[in-house]
Order: sequence, then structure tokens, then C-alpha cells
Amino acid sequence: MDIWRGQVEQVLEGLGTGREGLGVAEAARRLATFGCNRVEARPRQLLALRFAREFTHFFAIILWIAAALALVADRFDPGQGMGALAAAIVGVIFVNGGFSFWQEYRAERAIEALAALLPQRALACRDGKLETVLAQDLVPGDVIVLEAGDNVPADCRVIEALGLRVNAATVTGESRPVGRVAEAVEAAGAEDARNLVLAGTSVVAGHARAVVFATGMHTEFGRIAHLSQHTEERPSPLALEIARLSRLVALAATALGVVFFFVGRAIGVPFWDSALFAIAIIVANVPEGLLPTVTLSLAMATQRMARRNALVRHLPAVEALGATTVICTDKTGTLTENRMRVVSLMVGGRVRMARPEGVEDANGAGVTAELAGLLAVAAGCHGLRADADAEGGYAGDPMEVALVECAAAWGVRESGMRVAELPFETGRNRMSVVVEDGSDVWLLCKGAPELVVPRCALQRAPDGGLAAVDENVIRGALDAMARRGLRVIALARRRLDAGETVADDTAERDLILEGLAGIEDPPRPDVREAVVRCRAAGIRVIMVTGDYAATAVAIGREIGLTGEAPRVLRGEDLARMNTAQLALALESPEVICARVTAEDKLRVVQALQRRGEVVAVTGDGVNDAPALRAADVGIAMGRGGTDVAKEAADMVLLDDHFATIVSAIEEGRAVFENLRKFLTYILTSNIPELVPCLVFVLLRVPLPLTVIQILAVDLGTDMLPALALGAEPPSPGLMTRPPRPRGARLVDGALIVRAYLFLGVLESGASLAVFFGVLAAGGWVRGVGLGRLDPLYLEATTACLATIVVMQVANLFLCRDVRRAAWPPGLAANPLLLWGLGSELVLIAAIVYLPVGNAIFGTAPLDAGTWMRMLPLALAMVALEEGRKAWVRRRARRKSPPRDRDACGYGWGAGRR
Repeated sequence: MDIWRGQVEQVLEGLGTGREGLGVAEAARRLATFGCNRVEARPRQLLALRFAREFTHFFAIILWIAAALALVADRFDPGQGMGALAAAIVGVIFVNGGFSFWQEYRAERAIEALAALLPQRALACRDGKLETVLAQDLVPGDVIVLEAGDNVPADCRVIEALGLRVNAATVTGESRPVGRVAEAVEAAGAEDARNLVLAGTSVVAGHARAVVFATGMHTEFGRIAHLSQHTEERPSPLALEIARLSRLVALAATALGVVFFFVGRAIGVPFWDSALFAIAIIVANVPEGLLPTVTLSLAMATQRMARRNALVRHLPAVEALGATTVICTDKTGTLTENRMRVVSLMVGGRVRMARPEGVEDANGAGVTAELAGLLAVAAGCHGLRADADAEGGYAGDPMEVALVECAAAWGVRESGMRVAELPFETGRNRMSVVVEDGSDVWLLCKGAPELVVPRCALQRAPDGGLAAVDENVIRGALDAMARRGLRVIALARRRLDAGETVADDTAERDLILEGLAGIEDPPRPDVREAVVRCRAAGIRVIMVTGDYAATAVAIGREIGLTGEAPRVLRGEDLARMNTAQLALALESPEVICARVTAEDKLRVVQALQRRGEVVAVTGDGVNDAPALRAADVGIAMGRGGTDVAKEAADMVLLDDHFATIVSAIEEGRAVFENLRKFLTYILTSNIPELVPCLVFVLLRVPLPLTVIQILAVDLGTDMLPALALGAEPPSPGLMTRPPRPRGARLVDGALIVRAYLFLGVLESGASLAVFFGVLAAGGWVRGVGLGRLDPLYLEATTACLATIVVMQVANLFLCRDVRRAAWPPGLAANPLLLWGLGSELVLIAAIVYLPVGNAIFGTAPLDAGTWMRMLPLALAMVALEEGRKAWVRRRARRKSPPRDRDACGYGWGAGRR
């Protein structure tokens, strides 16, 4: 039998306990049997395994193989710098892996410092006496006492209740407090049973005794946590793209190395020279700086997001945010403040503002005769208790706090002495208090209009007098407030006769209806603007809430999320739909999902993902956790969120502001854009590294660029400038473009054409021109061999290396935007560019002019004339690329739709408008 269907005595007997609770010895025995009352965190890998994982993924394996080949070459043909190459590549692997691990470890430690999962202590009956025990020591059969303000530590059946109301938003998503009773009830499940209080909820009014029937992972709280922990996580779009790019790079580099090894052998090149050439080809085509740049770009974005109150737990989630096409957001506490507020009053037969205009909070100034009675009831009829730490100064039912605050705004506060109370109970749906105020004794009553209005004989008139109850006026006001999704409370009172006592609800008769109050959980102030920005960015926002449909639709209209008639999918609707029907229903342009369970929310997320959407899910309750984990990006609330939600999420909003998500999406989009800038920059330099090798083999001339000099570019001069490109802030207009397609590539045809066939070719031509120019000036003619240490050969290879670096200095500014002009440079937006540029120039100077640089990299000092020959070539590349950009901009102005493929930033002419 379901526990909510049994009578109290049957439940107690079934749990082997009584109204006085368990004995201490029995409680200890059950604790050993059932375990501690806590929700177990998802098992994590050992730190050592997680650390090792950073060095064994596919791209790291490519680098390990390159390092191993370099060591083999150094073993059989020493003196070529291959040992230094191997050491440098291994260093890159360890620096990148350590940085990535540390960043994720720090974020997890910050999450663990947030609020505890369950209440720390509870008041339990042990051996017939009340004593405070640790919440984790509660066991099934314990009888506990609950008061207003308490958090519920376990799943309990109520056995005694007086005016008990609980806030179950963290479990059900419903923002309104709900009443609880001790009697047996009929219900479809534990979440709907009116005689159960569930772990993770809180008491807002009244008090009760309840018997624990489930603890820890056996609670509804624990069941949902278990569901979230066993929901499969999908790799982020960036992770999938890096894996694809790694495979592509591995195959291309290996294939080129093998092909040209055999080409060299076929034309008579010695074996070790051919092997050296093959390794050079592989090293030239592996972007060793990609992983550090990915990590740095993500880390810089997380730091900028942290300054905006968004804590990232998993680095890849930053980029996944940038690909987000749909946000499934909870309502209570996410779009709204989770704080009730009176927004409309109906008094004297007309609608009034809930706040005075131009009236300071001073002794009720501006309160008219028609308002006085309503405000007196609002201020005096409540079950709140003063709490200086609580928002508004009161702890208890948020609806009652809203009424008290409304009265205080008019300068009206509770007066008189309370002498009796008829508490709110489920079924009564109203509350009354008796107050002595001087010589008068008043009964103040508030509650559901359908139960209070029939007990009223008169209503307040516009002039402050009394009139007969006008049901048409009341019904019209109720309908108007209901259309706005407001919770309507009727407020009434009557003066008691001398000597009259109040023992039961028969005293609630012949009341004067003072008016109606419309209460809402107001939207956060910046939500409307955030929704507008999402729409401009091509991102759909779908409200998925456990609250009522009317309330959800009203909030949706108020924040601009929907129009007048959105598609509303209720929990029962979802239960009747199969997967295909749900996917079709979610195609509607405006969708609200209301009265949904945790399983429903999870189905919605998975249905959207099957349609190819990249889904971000926001939430704060334990009921949100499964969907948070299944989503491409899970976003939990830091202030009001449960730890189960935070554990399941990829990102935590420390300020609980929905608007912060939009800023985070902007940062995520910037990550993808920056990685494309970085790849354009480093792939460009791959061509002037590769072409000299081809010239060496095919034309049988001295090798223009040695392997160690290739390393000097890839892991030396190029590294910091490339990393600086990965740290660029979001570009203007980024949030006016639609999300990039899920299949958008980091390296696509447009990027390859620009980097390899345009900028790379220009750099190759320039470097070879200077190389052969130095040789010609030194008297070299084709067919004459040059020794490895010949001064002319050292000077020529140094000139080739220096030309590549000079061209890359110019390319650094060209790669900052695929469409906008590079000048003026605007370096203040990214100071790292200055550091990168400075390091590049200092490093090449050290390589060219310091003896230690000459010894390691096989270089020789250059005269000023050689440098001067490089500058016109760099300026020519700048002029040609700026001309291409100007042509692209003119073509874009002629083409209109602003949201075409190019506007997304992925085409040959892609970029900012």
C-alpha cells in the first residue's frame, strides 16, 4: 500500500515506530542497516587517472609519436637538433595537460564550497524526548518536528499538522507554497500526495510532526539525483571537432611524410636524409600549439565569464555555449525572482496600484478610507515570524511576506495584539486572526476568493463606505488578474461583538470584503532584454517549468518570450506523445512546457537534441538535474540552486541572473571565432615551412629551412602571438548572428584556401626569394654543394627563417578579422597581442644575433640590407590581403540578407559586418 493512502496509525505500525519516535539503540541499529541520510555524489575518477587522461587523448598521442620519431632520428643521426625538438614537444604536452587539469580542478573545488546538500540538523523524538540530531543520522521510523523556516531533511509522512505549508519548488518546480495535512489521501504519486513532505523542500508556515519513511538515495530527492548521475553526457561540439581535426592532421601529416620519404629515396637521397625530411614534413604540418591555444582560449573566456558571475566547471562547455541554438529554462528562480510581490489591488470596485505614487513610507500618508481596511488585513493577517536575516525581514510564506510589504509601502504596519487564530489548512484555503486594537476587536481574514467572498455580506465602496457585494465586478477583476497569471487573494474583516469568542470557522461570517490582491512572482528586471538578445542571436528560449500553465504563459508574455497564443505542452500532454510527436510539437516557434516532471524535462531536451539542436538547460532544483546533465550545456543557479543541480551542471550562475547566460553565450561564440583566427595564423606558416622541404627534394638545392628552425617557428616565434589571438575578446556584432551550424568546422574549405593557398603561398614566395637572394649575393650557383656549417648556408637559412617571422608579424594583424581592415590595430582590446609581438621580435633577435641561438638553431647574424629586403615583401602581403577584404566587404554590401551564411563567420568572405 502506498504510504500516503494509509491512516496514521497504520503508517506508524508499518514503520515499526510510534508517535514518540524510536529509541536511541533502535535508531543506531537502523542507521547501520539503511546507511546515512545523504545523497551520494556521482563517483569521480581518481585524481591520478583524471590527470593522466590529459596526456593520452588522441591529439596528445600524435605529439607523443612526433617526439618519438625525433628521438629515433637523433639516435641515428645526432647533431641535427632532433633531441631538442623531442624535448620541446614533450614540454608542450605537459604544459597543456597540466594547465587544463588545474583549471578544471579549481572550478570543481569552488563548486564544493557552495551550500550543503541537505539540512545539517533536525529535531527528532528519541526515547520520547525531543533532541537535535544530525540530519545524516535520521533513519526510517524517526519522528521529527517541523517549524516554519525548516528545511525538510528526509521524505516524511505527516502525522500531525497545524497550518502546514511547504515550498516544493526544488522538487516539483511549482512556485506557490502548498498545504499539507495528516489524513490519508488519494494521489497519483509521492509528489502529488498532500500528506507527504519531501527531502529538499522547506516549511514556510505552520508546524507539524512527521515520520521519516525514506532517507538518502531512497528519497524522491535521491531518486532524481540518481537519474541525473546515470544520464549519458554527450561530448561538446568543440570536443568532436578537435577529435576530427586531430584525425585529419594525423593522416595528412603521416601521409605526406611517408610519400616524400619514398620520393626522396627514389631520386637518390640518402636514407637518413630522407627520414629527416619525412620528420620535418610531419613536424611542419602538426599544429603543436593547437591544444595550448584551445585551453588558453577557453580559460580566458572562463575568467571573463567569472567576472560576470558565471563559474565554469568544465572548460569545453564554454565553446558549447557558443553553438547553443535552444535554451530550455526553468521559470521559478531563473526567469523570475522567486519572491512574491503584490502588483494589483481591486478595492472599492476599481483596480488600484499596489504601490503608492509619490508617497514615502511615513505613517500611512495617502491611505484613503477605501484602502485602510484592505491594508490593515494585509499587514495583520499572517503567520510570519520576524527574521533579520531573511529578505524583507520576515521568514515564512512568500505570499504573506508580499502582502505585508505591500501594506508597508503605504506606511501601514501590524497593530494591536493578536488574541486568536484560525490557521490556514488545506480545504479551508483561508486564514483568520483576531486582533485587539484599542477598544475594538477585529477578525481579519484572507484566502482564496471562492471561499472568502461567499462569507462576505458587504464590500468596501469607492468613498470608503459600505455597499452590497457586486459579484459581476468581483468576477471581472478575478478574470483580469487570472489572465495575467496572478495569484488572487481576497481580504476581508469584521468587527466582533463585545464578548464574542472565535473557536472555529463559523466566526468567519458577515464579513466586509475589503478588496482583492493580485500577487505574482515577478520576472527579473533584466530578463526581457536578455530574451531580446537571444532572439537577435537566433537562439530559441523555451520555458520548461513545473508551475501552472496560466502562470507560465503570463510570465512568458511579460518578458517578451511569447505572444498571446504560444503552444502550451502540459505534463499530461507529453506523457501521451511518442518521440516523433514530441519532436514535431517542439517545432512550434513559441513553446511553453508546464506542469512537467523531471522525466518530462529530460525527454524535451533529448527530443531537441535529436532534431540537431545544441541545447542549454537552466535550473536550480533537484528536479532539473537529469536534464542539466543530459544537455549540451547545463547551467545551475549558484544562490538558490541545490547541490544536486550544481553537481550536474557544466556552469553555475553565481548571481542567478538569466541575463548572465547571454553574456556567457557571447564568450562561447568568441572561443570558436578565436580558434579559427589562431588556425589561420599557424596554418599560414606551415606552407613556408613545407615548401622549402619540397624545393630541397624536387629541385636538389640546399635545404632552405632546417628542422630545428621549423621548430623555432612552431614552438617559438609563433607560439605567443598565436595564443594571443586565442584570447581575443568577443567582437562587435557577434550576438547579432545566428548560431553556427552544429556541423561547422574549425578548419573548412574557406580557411584552407585563405591560409594555405593565399597567405601561405605569399609567405613561401617571400622566404624563398630572400633565401636565394642571399645565396646569389654570396656567389652560389645551382649544382654547387654547401656544407651544413658553411657560413653562406647558415646566413641563407637564417634569412629564410627571419623572413617567415617578419611575414608572420604582419599576418598577426591580418588574422584578427577575416573581413574588417587590420588598421588601426586597436591593441588596447587585447594587451596579450603586444606581449606576443614583443616576444616574437625578441626571440628572433636572440636566434639571429646571440651565440647560443646560433649554436642551437644553426643560424648566423644578418646585416641590415637583408632585413630591408624582407619589409617590402611583408607590406605587399598586407596590401593584397587588405584588398581581398575590401572586395569581400563591397560584395557583402551588395548582397542583402544580413543573416546569410557569410554572416555566421564561416565562409571565405565570412566575418563581421
